[in-house]
Amino acid sequence: MTIKRHEPSKIYSKAVEANSFVFTAGIVADDTAQDVKGQTQQILKEIDRLLKLAGTDKSKVVSATIWLADIRTRDAMNEAWSAWTTGQNLPGRACIEAKLADPRMLVEIAVVAAK
Repeated sequence: MTIKRHEPSKIYSKAVEANSFVFTAGIVADDTAQDVKGQTQQILKEIDRLLKLAGTDKSKVVSATIWLADIRTRDAMNEAWSAWTTGQNLPGRACIEAKLADPRMLVEIAVVAAK
């Protein structure tokens, strides 16, 4: 099996290709001054970029894990999510409330996509 790592840092790679799948790291927003919907939009744009880098796209996402700092912001996050997916090719998904690494981070998303 060939494994290809994209944009590695000292502790993780932003995306990893293995066995015809692409796994993203948990992606957070660069601009944490935005609300949860704005942060989600930023994250999904970055996920689009990473999937393209690995030769796939959002239509092939099979699983998503979403962590929210406050589960009460789920509706606002879902607005951005629904606009991104357009109701097509919906993956399996988990949405969990969790304390994130930085209190300014309101949402973190990781996906798995087929190639």
